[in-house]
Amino acid sequence: MPAPQVDIFIPCFVDQLFPHTAMNMVKVLEAVGCEVHYNANQTCCGQPAYNAGYKTESCEVARKFLADFPTEQERYIVSPSASCIGMVRNTYADLFEGTPDAGRYHGVQRRAFEFTEFLVDVLGITSIPRAKLEGKYTYHDSCAALRECGIREAPRQLLDGVAGLERLEMAETETCCGFGGTFAVKFEAISVAMAEQKVEHALATGANYLISTDTSCLMHLDAYIRREQKPIKTLHIADVLASGW
Repeated sequence: MPAPQVDIFIPCFVDQLFPHTAMNMVKVLEAVGCEVHYNANQTCCGQPAYNAGYKTESCEVARKFLADFPTEQERYIVSPSASCIGMVRNTYADLFEGTPDAGRYHGVQRRAFEFTEFLVDVLGITSIPRAKLEGKYTYHDSCAALRECGIREAPRQLLDGVAGLERLEMAETETCCGFGGTFAVKFEAISVAMAEQKVEHALATGANYLISTDTSCLMHLDAYIRREQKPIKTLHIADVLASGW
C-alpha cells in the first residue's frame, strides 16, 4: 500500500514561536508511514487579517494559500492547528464562494485536516505505541477544534494511548480560554480572567500537564501560568505524541 502523501501547513504561531511542535508533528507523521512534503513558500492562512476586519487583505493571503497547496497534487494538508484548519474549511467560503477561485477552494477544503483528526479519522490510528510521558493530564478543547472542526474524541484517544499518562477531565473543558486572537488585545481584562478560570479548573484536577491542539490557546494560558507561577505545564499534543522515543 502506498504511503499517504501529506503536505504540512505550519501556522504563523508555530513557525515563529513553537518550531519544535512542527518538527514533532513531522516525526509522528513519518513514524506512522506518511511521506511528508513541505512547501517553503507557504506563509499564512489569512486568519489574523480576517479576524481584524481586513477582508480584502485576508483574501489576498488566502489566495496565496490556495496556490501553495494546488488541488492537482491531491495530497492531504495537515496542520498542528485547528484554528487555521477551521479558517480554511469554513471562512474561506465567505472569501471564495461565487468567485473564480471557488473550485480551488473546494479542492483544498476537502483535503485539509488538523493533525489529530488526520491520524484518527483518516488513517485510523488511535495511539502512537512508542509515545511515553509520565504524569497526569487534563485536556483543553479549543474553540476552533471543537466548534469549527468538530474535534473532541480524537486527541483524547491519542493521549490515552500514551504510556504513563492518566487523563483527569476538568470542569468546563469546552469553555474558551480567553485568547481569541485580537480579543485578547482588545479586551485584555476579560481575556486574563478567562485564562485564570481555565487554569484554576485545570489545577483543581491535580494534573501535571494542560494539553491542547492549538498553540495559540496554550501560549495564552502559559503566559498566565508563568506570571502567577502555577504548578502546571502546557504542552501541544504533537509534543506529547513525540515524547519518549
